[in-house]
Amino acid sequence: MFYKAMTLTAALVLASPAHADGFFTVEAEGSFDDVVFAVELAITGQGLVIDSVNHIGAMLARTKEDVGGTKDLFAGAQVMSFCSADVSRQVMEADLMNIQYCPYGIYVFEPAEEGASVTIGYREYSDRSMQPVNYLLQQIVADAAN
Repeated sequence: MFYKAMTLTAALVLASPAHADGFFTVEAEGSFDDVVFAVELAITGQGLVIDSVNHIGAMLARTKEDVGGTKDLFAGAQVMSFCSADVSRQVMEADLMNIQYCPYGIYVFEPAEEGASVTIGYREYSDRSMQPVNYLLQQIVADAAN
């Protein structure tokens, strides 16, 4: 277990993660599609099922003119939602109100600017009872970024 924790810590340090405003992000190498695939593999590699994929970038592009948008925001942007029966039970046994956070999401986006890198991230949960979820999400992001 110690080795696994040290490996995860090293992977996250090498991936240059950023913590800002309750979000954890990592810039990933590769094309948007390749990074999305890596995230999908990392989620399913944990034995989890992706419940939904929200194509945020496509929706914003499709509705840009309808809502008075003037610029393209993303070359690609998706949010993948999933849940873990094991981790969810753990955090909800600690506090039933943690139901509000399930399912959990990991996002992948590439800004529309030329040469922008692809970002993987998730919202961090500040409540101590949600730390197992933060750890699971960190594992998935580290797996996908490497």
